[in-house]
Amino acid sequence: MRKSVEILHYPHPLLRKKGAVVREITPEAIERAREMLELMYEAKGVGLAATQVGWSAQLCVMNPAPEDRAREMVCVNPVMTEPEGEEVTDEGCLSFPDIRGNVTRFRKATFRWYDLDGRRMETVAEGLLARMFQHEIDHLNGRLIIDRMTPASRLSIQGRVRDLEREYRAAERDRAQVVGRR
Repeated sequence: MRKSVEILHYPHPLLRKKGAVVREITPEAIERAREMLELMYEAKGVGLAATQVGWSAQLCVMNPAPEDRAREMVCVNPVMTEPEGEEVTDEGCLSFPDIRGNVTRFRKATFRWYDLDGRRMETVAEGLLARMFQHEIDHLNGRLIIDRMTPASRLSIQGRVRDLEREYRAAERDRAQVVGRR
């Protein structure tokens, strides 16, 4: 079912780009959202933003309980309002394989978005769901987990981040050589 979508890894430049506002929910957008859900489950994640798969759109998929598909959400043009409090919790990201760190987020907030039927949705979330919304909205705005990590966590992952940068440059060189041979 899934096409050739893949999760982009840091430091891919598209991860730093803000996604475009979705003006119309098309059959293609619905299909892409379904593909993103499947990719998220395959990767054992709980959320995935369109920008993480190279799609410039303000759309993300989430499921705080992946074993229960009835809880999955597709959020079009999500926004956060009324943030309250702060908490620091361990967090990971599918675009940063094997990297986790303490990230500062709001403890509670109101989130608004549209579902795939164009209905306006709203929830007040705290805990894991609030953290998931904030993480994915950050992605849609070109902000990454390393931007919100505590200084101690950033320091502890420095070597692995450099490894990802080296791996990315090597893969880009390999792609350039293949293109150059054609």
